[in-house]
Amino acid sequence: MDQVIYRRKDCRGCGSENMELFFSLKPSPIGDAYVLKEKVGVFQPSYPIDLFMCQDCGLAQLPDVIDSDVLYGEYIYNTSSSFGLDSHFKQYAADVVAKSKLEDKSLVVDIGSNDGTLLHFFQQNGLNALGIEPAPHIAELANGNGVPTMNGYFGPDLVKKIIAEHSKPKLITSNNVFANIDDINTWVACIKELLDEKGVYVFESYYLADLVENMVFDFIYHEHITSFSVKPVKTLFEKHGLELFSVDRVPTKGGSLRYFVQHKDGPRAKDKSVEELISFEENYGLYKKETYEKYAQKIDGLKQQMLDFLRKAKAEGKTVAGFGASVTGTTLIYHFEMGEYFDYLVDDNIAKQGRFSPGHHLPVYPSNAMYEKKPDYVVILAWRFADTFIGKNKKYLETAGKYIIPVPHFRIVE
Repeated sequence: MDQVIYRRKDCRGCGSENMELFFSLKPSPIGDAYVLKEKVGVFQPSYPIDLFMCQDCGLAQLPDVIDSDVLYGEYIYNTSSSFGLDSHFKQYAADVVAKSKLEDKSLVVDIGSNDGTLLHFFQQNGLNALGIEPAPHIAELANGNGVPTMNGYFGPDLVKKIIAEHSKPKLITSNNVFANIDDINTWVACIKELLDEKGVYVFESYYLADLVENMVFDFIYHEHITSFSVKPVKTLFEKHGLELFSVDRVPTKGGSLRYFVQHKDGPRAKDKSVEELISFEENYGLYKKETYEKYAQKIDGLKQQMLDFLRKAKAEGKTVAGFGASVTGTTLIYHFEMGEYFDYLVDDNIAKQGRFSPGHHLPVYPSNAMYEKKPDYVVILAWRFADTFIGKNKKYLETAGKYIIPVPHFRIVE
């Protein structure tokens, strides 16, 4: 391996070296590295995507860690560009304030706050907001939008600065960020240090059980180095003198969990959700290799259906576009080995338009290009949003074009 990536041998949760490979996806370039035209000639290397399970604590994880400057070097993701997240965060803020019983003017710190979308809704709920965002241009954008934001990586130095300049927050949040952290023990230790003694730490992350059940395998990619489930999360926080007192299931990202954490013996009563979900995980076989072997077989079946279709379509001279210039789209294209069959991609995200896809360097056009270019088929790579996308683009079907949905069941819409 080159210097931008290293493979750890121990579990990032408990430190055990009793690790076993459970599931592999095809290696791919960094999934969100959509490049500008001048970089189309530059080779983008592929990196492994191998999911290991710790046999001691049950934490599912990618041991291969890409240097953060390489992984996030040209980060162009904005929360507000992600479909449905705006309304989700509005409800999220209201629910968390109610469940955590927070008073007006309480301080909330959001780690990985991006453009401040979530914190904006906390402000509307009467809280004082402070964001932490490592990307300078995005932190600047949030500050310009009226959400106070510190630029930097969450760690011991930043914790001291927050406490000195503000106070210990009654609420700390992080959403779809914790899964991207390699040194999760330092992260949890910093949460404990920063959190007010009566405070709550709330984080949301995609749920390993839903990832398997709902076929959301394309959500495993280089940024997502940990796939959380309740059993190892409970163990991790207990090790640091914190307790998981409640868990909510939420529909985002193909199925996620919202975890509620407080200091050990904190003021909030533990509910049944934690033990109920751990029991569910054990009964489901979430920590057994056979579950993932069956999972891989189902995915391979879908891949074969997709490739058979594409080979036939191209042999007949048909044009094929893909909808969804996203990181999950890259995972899907590479694992299904179908990049050579696409003519181009379309996407509604302005930040991706005019760029070229990772590795295959397929051009990305606005979605309305479908009506000008009239491809014979549009493969919906963003398959979780297929119904919404088709609903907005029914006119394409009237041009005799057809939609192909590859997951969770291969189907043709005409």
